Amino acid sequence: MKDCFICEENIIHEDNIELIRNKMIDENEIIKLSNVFKALGDPTRIKILYALSLKELCVCDIANLIRMSQSAVSHQLRILRNLRLVKYRKEGKIVFYSLNDQHVVTLFNQGIEHIKHD
Repeated sequence: MKDCFICEENIIHEDNIELIRNKMIDENEIIKLSNVFKALGDPTRIKILYALSLKELCVCDIANLIRMSQSAVSHQLRILRNLRLVKYRKEGKIVFYSLNDQHVVTLFNQGIEHIKHD
């Protein structure tokens, strides 16, 4: 039985390949994007990002909300911060986190819309 998901003839469409090859993002950008998607692949980080998509929160609040230690939350936030998905600000001895910019909000909301779409 033939698999209907592969080509039955091996024909290379050089014009398509050349068009895409000329527009392909560079390897460094591919790695950065891959790392962002890896970070988004963790349920704990998804919970944190979702909470931060609704409101700026301090580390204590995030830890309480997702029922994890502040140390564990801080570790996750460090990963998200290094990928520029979240930012922080200090107010005295309290550290508040929020999503880094509108791109992160859009990326996150698009993901939610995608999984809810039939």
